[in-house]
Amino acid sequence: MNKVDVVIIGGGPAGLSAGLILGRARKQTIVIDEGRPRNAVTREAHGFLTRDGISPGEFRRIAKEQLRVYPSVSQVEDTVVSITGEDGYFLLETATGMMIASKKLLFAVGMKDRKLGIPGLAEVYGKSAFVCPYCDGWELRDEPLVVISRGAALMHFAPLLSGWTKRFVVCTNGPDELSEAERDELRDHHIPLFDTPIRAILSNEGMVNHVVLEDGTEIPCTGIFFKSELVPGTDLPQSLGCRISDTGGIAVDEFGKSSVPGVYAAGDASSLMHQSIAAAASGALAAAAINGELNREAWQRIQ
Repeated sequence: MNKVDVVIIGGGPAGLSAGLILGRARKQTIVIDEGRPRNAVTREAHGFLTRDGISPGEFRRIAKEQLRVYPSVSQVEDTVVSITGEDGYFLLETATGMMIASKKLLFAVGMKDRKLGIPGLAEVYGKSAFVCPYCDGWELRDEPLVVISRGAALMHFAPLLSGWTKRFVVCTNGPDELSEAERDELRDHHIPLFDTPIRAILSNEGMVNHVVLEDGTEIPCTGIFFKSELVPGTDLPQSLGCRISDTGGIAVDEFGKSSVPGVYAAGDASSLMHQSIAAAASGALAAAAINGELNREAWQRIQ
């Protein structure tokens, strides 16, 4: 039985950043990660000061190397399959049979994509099809693009994307879920709108060149932005009783504290700002809050 102060579930930017803070705070910490990051499809990560353009794999390699400086931090490639207990004594079991007792938990599990569902989209995802213009808009600036989205999400995304390029076409892949006023708004901005289902995305070595609709319409483009369908990386927070937000993430306060005492969350698991730098920042903040809570508890025990 391993006994530690904190178990961090998830080894992306949020989890690794939290591990660094807790390691420097001399807390016995285990970072457990299954080794299947969502951004593994991406060649480069952007918007992270001093690391702009780094590959996700290289980012993790550097982070893990820096964590090894701190003897109180262990890193394990495994999957947590069950958690019982309460604040001060959570009992975790992993897929390999490891048993861990931990005083606090930090979920940094991120989100996972549902199956993409459009023929050809998987081949271009992370190469010429993306979900976030803050991450990849610069590389596609002023290029002819296709946006695959609909409804309220589309009407939020279209004005946002227009800061990078105004040369885009919208494909809703079925009913557009828009009001007539919203359709007029797109027309006023000279944005073509197609609600015919998509038959296929054509590409060459991951670089998209056409989106083909069921009626045979071919739309040339050099890139795609699409609204991905996300699900939580694990249902373990729900099994512990954590409140889940309307967007499907773990509901937390400004310090990453969930509705269950002793349980925290950081990164994409608890935020709509799905960027590496934001995840790392939230991981650091949650780790500091966890460390402060552990220190206060230890202080009070000797009074």
